[in-house]
Amino acid sequence: MTKRLIKVEDAVGTVLAHDITEIRRGEFKGPAFRKGHRVREDDVCHLQRLGKRHLYVLDVEEGQLHEDDAAIAMAAAFCGEGVRWEGEPREGKLNLVAAHDGLFKADAAALTEINLLAEVMCASRHTNCPVRRGEIVAAVRAIPLVISAQIVDAAVAIARSRAGLFRVRPLRRANAGILITGSEVYSRLIEDQFEPLLRRKMEAVGARVLRVAFAPDEIGIIAGEVRRLLSEGADLLLITGGMSVDPDDVTRQAVIEAGGTDLLYGAPVIPGAMFMIATIGSVPVLGVPACGLYHETTIFDLVLPRVLAGERLSRREIAALGHGGLCLHCGECRYPRCPFGKGE
Repeated sequence: MTKRLIKVEDAVGTVLAHDITEIRRGEFKGPAFRKGHRVREDDVCHLQRLGKRHLYVLDVEEGQLHEDDAAIAMAAAFCGEGVRWEGEPREGKLNLVAAHDGLFKADAAALTEINLLAEVMCASRHTNCPVRRGEIVAAVRAIPLVISAQIVDAAVAIARSRAGLFRVRPLRRANAGILITGSEVYSRLIEDQFEPLLRRKMEAVGARVLRVAFAPDEIGIIAGEVRRLLSEGADLLLITGGMSVDPDDVTRQAVIEAGGTDLLYGAPVIPGAMFMIATIGSVPVLGVPACGLYHETTIFDLVLPRVLAGERLSRREIAALGHGGLCLHCGECRYPRCPFGKGE
């Protein structure tokens, strides 16, 4: 990289080697153009109005890239399905944004590999965060003004080998069947509080509540209601009650009798230790423990978006939720803008 002096009118396409200050009395004093700016045709008149007749510019040598060109190359490679980059690079930086609502997924291992290269960097949100269309999910930057093309090529190669570092998976619009168990609720000794809570959470993810059913703590009746909801077209089942260790808590056995497989009970998340997840055919079944009535955010809120994004969680994936799985019970719940569920 070398520095040379040229006339302003010959500067289009070149890279400024220094900041250029503009002063507008009573209005503004600061850089009109920053070091590293690539001069455009419409910049020439502006520079001349500032009294500039000559400029110091940088010559980008073969095998090197300007920071903005490096940022564009990396951003294009880092964006997987559901992620795009927007705007023009500024000082070698570009933001990557969600192309639609959904669940953000990051390849943390590949991201670490790229950040080990030096002279390039990329920072992202935690994986498995729900995001909205247009929200920033990551940012990429070339650190020096002029960077080795070999380093950029290495970063691009890592990302392309994974079909991108980041993606946003859309959430399917489920037809949810809700089954509320418990003899005390079924017999109306106490008023159910789960239905309005789960309806609100389903609406928040764009799901439709097909029907809400009630059942006492009897295996056969619970299993029968499960089969009935499935026959009515439920492609997601939410079951509340019967998740503890009391003799009357028979929901898990009922799910197995109704055809449940791959049943996992218990999770290293607080609140949510007595969570259940299973599958009946292709339909996910989520057992919501009683803590869901007393805490705004529980393991249910961590798992639901992943299920709607098409994931089938294994025991290891549930076990991994323990890192970051301790809710701090803030006075005002800020989830998902908090540490809860962000251990990966």
